[in-house]
Order: sequence, then C-alpha cells, then structure tokens
Amino acid sequence: MRLVALVEAEDHVCCRYRLAAFRGPLATAGHTLDLRPLPRGWAGRLALGRDLAGYDAVIVQRKLLPRVPLGLLRRRVRRLIFDFDDAVWLRDSYSPKGFADPRRGRRFRAVAGAADLIVAGNDYLAAGARRFTTPDRVAVIPTCVDVGRYAVKTPLPNPLPAAGRGNRTTEPVLSPLSPRGRGLGGGVSSGRGVGSPLSLVWVGSSSTLRGLEQFRPTLSAVGKAVPGVRLKLICDRFMEVDHLPVERCPWDEATEPAEIAAADVGIGWVPDDPWSRGKCGLKVLQYQAAGLPVVANPVGVQAEFVRDGEAGFRATTTEEWVQAVRVLAADVGLRHRLGAEGRRRVEAGYSVAAGARMWCEALDRLARVRRAG
Repeated sequence: MRLVALVEAEDHVCCRYRLAAFRGPLATAGHTLDLRPLPRGWAGRLALGRDLAGYDAVIVQRKLLPRVPLGLLRRRVRRLIFDFDDAVWLRDSYSPKGFADPRRGRRFRAVAGAADLIVAGNDYLAAGARRFTTPDRVAVIPTCVDVGRYAVKTPLPNPLPAAGRGNRTTEPVLSPLSPRGRGLGGGVSSGRGVGSPLSLVWVGSSSTLRGLEQFRPTLSAVGKAVPGVRLKLICDRFMEVDHLPVERCPWDEATEPAEIAAADVGIGWVPDDPWSRGKCGLKVLQYQAAGLPVVANPVGVQAEFVRDGEAGFRATTTEEWVQAVRVLAADVGLRHRLGAEGRRRVEAGYSVAAGARMWCEALDRLARVRRAG
C-alpha cells in the first residue's frame, strides 16, 4: 500500500516511535509511508484530503478532527486509519477540569466510526475504540523501540583479591547483549555491593515530570533508606528531591539510549487514574531495551511489562518502593538477570521488527476487506 500519515510533527515522540520507525520494514514488505504535518488552520483543515487521492490509505495520528473536516477527509480518501497511544477522549491527569470532556468524547466517537482501521497502542485504548466500531476494525500495535540503539550494561566479573588489599571490583562496561547472553542465566556477576552508589534513572518530558513531582515523597524516602542511591533525570526540566541526589541530564535524542544504559535501575511511576491507564509505557520499554531492571507501580501496561522477580519489581506503597530498591542495590547479579529478561521481552514483542509485522498484518487484512467489499 501507498500510505501517508498526517501527524503533529515528524519529530514528535509519537510519530518517531509509532510511525517513522517502521518506514524501513514497511518498505521491505512493499508499503511506502510518507509523513505530513496536519494543517493547523481552518482553511487547511477544510482542504484536507484534496491532494491525497493517490494514496491507498491515510493515517491520522492522535488528532481528533472536528466533524466537518473529518467528514470531508473521509469522503476524499480511499481508506482512513486512526492511530493513537493515549486516552484521547479524556483530559489528562493534571487538568483542573477533570477527566470527562464531552467534546473530545464526541470527536473520538466520530473518528472511531469513520475509520476503516483503528490502531490502538494497548488493550485499554482498543476497548475504548470498540465501543464505537466493530471489533474487526481495531488492531492493537504497541509503541515499539529500536533495540539496536540500546547498549546493555554487562558487569565484568570480580578479579581475584590482591594480597592484603581486600576485594576489588571493576566498573561495568557497555556492550550489546550477544544471543548467548540473553535470558536469566547469563553467568555474569559482580559489580557494586551493598551501600555502593546505585543510579536510578527516569526519562520523560516536562509534562510527564508533573507525575514524578507527585511521587517526590516516596523518592525522598528511598534516598533516606538506601545508602548511595541517586537519581538521574533525563528531561527538558528538572526537580530536586530531599535526601536523594539528582543528576540533571538534558534530553537529547542522540544520547538518550546511552544515558539510560549507563544507569542501574529504571523507574516508572504514573498516577492511578483513567488517563494514565491508557499510557503505552514507552519509558519502561526503553529501560528494558537497555537491559535495566525496572521498578514501577502496576498501573495500565506497567502491570504487564513489570512482574515481580521476572523483569523487575512492582511497587505501590512507599515501603514496597524502598524494599525493591534496597534489594536491587544489594545484588548486581539479580539486576543483570532481571534486565536481561526485560531485554528479551522487548525484542520478542515490542521491537521495531515486531511492530512492523503487526502493521503489515493489519494492512494486509485491510486490503483484503477492501477487495471483498
């Protein structure tokens, strides 16, 4: 198919991870994907679709168009696909007006009913779309990461202690996981012991940092209870935390994977509310792609990505967070095993290759339905 996606901007995180990342694999499968910014003014919106008749399908990403532009676009294009990765029918967690938004609800219902295919980032979002269309028109394609961009921290074994000098440790090195190194029994041990520096990492934007600010008291408790722990923030804005040293790392697309991989444990916390249950968990997938164990509260997809003792630990209360960090700080081998399992899971189900296969299956099904019609 010849596809064109109407997006907020080509460098927007949703476009980069949910569409642009798949252009190469889609081309290999015989599909082309062009990216265009959505017109912002009413004149551009009313002209939407006039120059898109040559495409087999038009993808609208996340934007809930008003009734008139949506109707005009629907009539002008062969197939309409709607891709989204948030509970766009709601206001977000920080809106003073609450979650319910009748206008967004009406627009979401309209686009769900008009689209030939709806691509939802998780099951929660797919269930929201199925209220307004038939189930066969809804596909779940998660947000995916390019695992090849992430080096994995592999600790080197302890050397034998030198006479009279006690145990010495070596610093971990960054290297891609070899196929033999995947899984829980990598046979790599050593590193830092109890009370040694432990780097927690959180990556996000100014908007999502608002959630972490709500989590500040628990982070402070972790800092008081676990000696040597620190927090690396990879963001465009920063905050301070009592009792917990904060390393400020300005976000940069080119250095983001290496900065994540240089830490020891990824953390994910979101408010337990209807908006957050629709989030697609990108930061957790990034931590796991880098081979880091993850501590996260079990809200939305985070409950699926992180299971106790498999790829990290779930934590809800402050006491659970403190205990999870304490356990990971004390056992480098455990961190490596949990991180390797997380990497394996991302490669299997949340890599660009896995997502591209899902897109190709959905597009092939859409083409068959069109031919049958």
